[in-house]
Amino acid sequence: MSAVVTGMGLFTPAGRGVEETFTALTTGRSGLRRPPEGHPARDSLEVAGILPEIDPRSVASGPETKVLDRVVLLALLTAAEALADAGIEVGRDVDPERIGVIVGGVGGMSTLESQVLARAARGRAAVSPYLLTGILPNMPSARIAIAHGIRGYSSAVGTACASGAQAVADGVRLIRAGEADVVVCGASEAPLFPTFADTFGNARALARGWDEPTEASRPFDKRRNGFVLAEGAALLVLERAEHAAARGVAGYAEVAGYGVNTDAHHPTAPRPDGAGAAACMRRALAGGGVTPADVGYVNAHGTGTKLGDIAETTALAAVFGAGGVPVSSTKALTGHLLGASGVLEAAATALALGRGLLPPTYHLDDPDPDCEADHVRAAPRVTRADHALTNSFGFGGQNVSLLLRRVSADRSGSRRGDRRAGPEWSAPARRAAETN
Repeated sequence: MSAVVTGMGLFTPAGRGVEETFTALTTGRSGLRRPPEGHPARDSLEVAGILPEIDPRSVASGPETKVLDRVVLLALLTAAEALADAGIEVGRDVDPERIGVIVGGVGGMSTLESQVLARAARGRAAVSPYLLTGILPNMPSARIAIAHGIRGYSSAVGTACASGAQAVADGVRLIRAGEADVVVCGASEAPLFPTFADTFGNARALARGWDEPTEASRPFDKRRNGFVLAEGAALLVLERAEHAAARGVAGYAEVAGYGVNTDAHHPTAPRPDGAGAAACMRRALAGGGVTPADVGYVNAHGTGTKLGDIAETTALAAVFGAGGVPVSSTKALTGHLLGASGVLEAAATALALGRGLLPPTYHLDDPDPDCEADHVRAAPRVTRADHALTNSFGFGGQNVSLLLRRVSADRSGSRRGDRRAGPEWSAPARRAAETN
């Protein structure tokens, strides 16, 4: 039983929605900037991936809006976009008992911080009685279920930067087990507040000292010196292929396999030999019934940290051979959305397969010799690949690899595809790719 991606909701520093986001990733439009005056992380971050402000009253009402964390707001907006993109209305297009929702992330820690500070300043009366329903990690899933009448499986995933990708893997598992026809899955993160930013800063994990903020995220580059913290949400609608076909929808891509494992090595550092990541990728390939030679692209975790980039390229070489597969990291433009990165990158990978265009790693001016690979650099690369991998690796040694397969039917053959599949969407990127 196969699972296809029939809808995407993307709210990212590089853009919102399918077209805006993928065009940014293939034309080099960065979403990174210095936090403006008045931003809560202004004194903690030199550069960040920042979204526009959101009025809580646009998605909720009443006193609870004062403690409805940004992760919940982003998840609600993105879920509505993903379901609309899939053309699914619960109760009309899918049985409410046969649709699930799985959203990863660390929860509403920014709101918790503000409430702790309020209590310290004004006492117990300052703490909102609505606090828990605004910040708990399960609230994005629960609020989405409430908003759309979803009465099937619902859960939250907390596996650090692998959370969104693991939510997708769990969604595939539900569909393959026959427990759901549709699953809304992904992650929402809002880490741009002082305590969270300062812990990464004090650990010297963040990019620093760059005059031009858009160039601070440099995966695999010799001059890289850390990642760029970013906020955002990405949710996919996974659908049982037969269910989608009955609605006349081909889907963006099939999630053909997944690998999930643990390094069991260190709370923050990856295994230097990349053995856990390599085993994870091999599991994904085996789950999809393909060999390394069948894979035409890898969207790397590629955060821009010294140890992480080396460990990942070491793992890639172990699986595909040195320079054996085209590789890129879209975090050069989006920054690191933590748990939401993996699902955003799964969406980018699905679009790359469907549209035959691989997004490059921008700012990869001088590749680190310790990160040897067939890097897609400077401009997109035209591809006819049928399969691609996307990797997500989190603190604690959490590894997730997703194998995506290009669907045989053109997206333009679906009921809603004609508004997405025209050639105009990527003309500048395609011209650059074809002349590079």
